[in-house]
Amino acid sequence: MRRTLSLLGLLAAGAFAAPAPSVPPGGRDWPQWRGAQRDGVWRETGLIETFPGPEIPRRWSVPVGPGYGGPTVAAGRVYVMDYAKDTASERVLCLDWRTGAKLWEVTYPCSYQGFTYEAGPRASVTVHDGRAYALGAAGNLHCLDAVSGRILWQRDLRSEYRIRMPNWGIAAHPIIEGELMITQIGGAGEACVVALDRRTGEERWKAFPDEASYAPPIAIEQAGRRLIVMALGFRLVAFEPADGTLRWSHEQPKSSWPIAIPAPAVVGDLMFFSTAAAGSYLFRLARDRPAIEVVWERGRRPRTDDTLHPVIPDPLVMNGLVIGVQTDGELRCLDLMTGKRQWETIAPMPKAWHATMHLVRAGETGDRAWIFTEEGNLILARLTAEKYEELARARLLQPTLEQGPRGRAVTWAHPAFAYRHIFARSDRELVCADLSAAR
Repeated sequence: MRRTLSLLGLLAAGAFAAPAPSVPPGGRDWPQWRGAQRDGVWRETGLIETFPGPEIPRRWSVPVGPGYGGPTVAAGRVYVMDYAKDTASERVLCLDWRTGAKLWEVTYPCSYQGFTYEAGPRASVTVHDGRAYALGAAGNLHCLDAVSGRILWQRDLRSEYRIRMPNWGIAAHPIIEGELMITQIGGAGEACVVALDRRTGEERWKAFPDEASYAPPIAIEQAGRRLIVMALGFRLVAFEPADGTLRWSHEQPKSSWPIAIPAPAVVGDLMFFSTAAAGSYLFRLARDRPAIEVVWERGRRPRTDDTLHPVIPDPLVMNGLVIGVQTDGELRCLDLMTGKRQWETIAPMPKAWHATMHLVRAGETGDRAWIFTEEGNLILARLTAEKYEELARARLLQPTLEQGPRGRAVTWAHPAFAYRHIFARSDRELVCADLSAAR
């Protein structure tokens, strides 16, 4: 394995530790996929209401290689992964959030043989308790010291678990639950999901014979229990994080191969779930035991306007509404309790197959959301039962051709929102822009 560190990284690992990058007062980390609570809510305040012009001024920009995984931000450091096709290697990169200066990098050989879309790692780096967990597209897993980049442990999950590689590679962003790191990999036998000791990397349990999907795990509270919920190849499951004991399962319609990417969204005792193949479901979580009941469901077939079937983006559930992105890129709003379509629009971007935009709620209350489109535009919008209302729009990134379908230029990685800034990447650069009201 080849591992490289910048001078700052070497100092951080040695006796003369480099000073930690300062975090602005009141600044909040974005340490994992979709934020600290994995729910796509940006909880910082004091943000801009409009943009100064058609282009968003950047604080900094640094070159990176291709990758579908979005950046994460913790303790003043930015983490991202990319891929170098010419050397067949993946890289974990750590930067100073203020300047974009490289603090350290870890590079290792990685073959993408056996799956399509070779434009880099899928999962975002998960940062927890001073450690960074980086899961590559082929199942290379590293636990790194978040400050220095020192490798604490590593696993080749593809060879160790004889992964039945999904068409699009390994994509489920790892979750830390207690002393465990949990993700799905589609290992042979009863090893679709694995739980490793987060400190040592040792296996604590493996479970489920299913094929893997691309959907990440989330944690929920139900009937006094902490459970992990995850969409496997063709079913939605909830299990005990300590040992993988199955608590409930809901079968999904089968397609030619697993395609589930979004995670369920939970509000109170309701859970909304949708995929391109299965359509949409609203479940009610039982309060007295680990169980669910279907409130309503709309399958993909027959096709109906009163449903969602997104490919990549996770929907927002807010104010009794579901706002999500259709397979063709149309933004659609449903009534949460009935599934009835409230409106649909192509105002954020034109229709295109597998078109993608990421929705992040602006605060825990209110009706505003930040929308980052595959065209590289950032939009501030008001989303109500009546309409989509665009409040501001500007260009942040130029989309690139490396990962788009049929030669379409896109940027599909989920951005990070931290310290009143946005951090977003294409297949050529990672940028940071200040979104604070007082600059």
